[in-house]
Amino acid sequence: MYKISLLVSALFMFIVISCGPTQKITSSWINPELKEKPKYTKLFIMALAQNPNYKATIEQDLAYAANAKKLQVVKSSEFFQPNFTSSGNNTPVDKEVILKKVREAGCDVIMTVALVDKKSETRYVPGTTTYSPYMGYGAYGAYGFGGYYGYAYPSMYSTPGYYTEDKTYFMQANLFDAATEKLIWAAQSEAYDPTKISTFSKDYADLLVERLNRDISQKFK
Repeated sequence: MYKISLLVSALFMFIVISCGPTQKITSSWINPELKEKPKYTKLFIMALAQNPNYKATIEQDLAYAANAKKLQVVKSSEFFQPNFTSSGNNTPVDKEVILKKVREAGCDVIMTVALVDKKSETRYVPGTTTYSPYMGYGAYGAYGFGGYYGYAYPSMYSTPGYYTEDKTYFMQANLFDAATEKLIWAAQSEAYDPTKISTFSKDYADLLVERLNRDISQKFK
């Protein structure tokens, strides 16, 4: 009985670990110089990604999350090409060009998100061996005593082990005041081995906007 209880406990822990979150906010910061709760109404979102599909997906999901909090949103993709943060010779575009567009759009706050690092780790996944009894049919069916009494052939099924590479992505989000250009809030997050940009992006946007609201609410209770 003790062994069975121990096995159930181990299985439960495996399920909990396996179903854990694949991404999380690891830290956040709010400008200590803020003296009153910000009252922004229109957000300019910039996902700093070279892949146009990734950029569009992240900006769209952030827009949905911000809209849900009653914020109007303008996406950088509405004004700039996907690689607008760098020119042909890989030098950054003048920030004043960006700020001019932001202010023309009537935005009072800017959110940027970017991938700042990526870590890869190789791990070995051991093979498995499955035992399955095979018995002939008897008076009590395939698994009745009659079948066992007649004959029994145990079967073993094995799958080989293999190596796999896990990736962890580290994201940085910054929130700036469009008028003063001061950093208001920042957050770092990590995503473990994301498989689909659509799933990653939606979860990231929800986590980010929720953490932003929580941090501001806690500062200005």
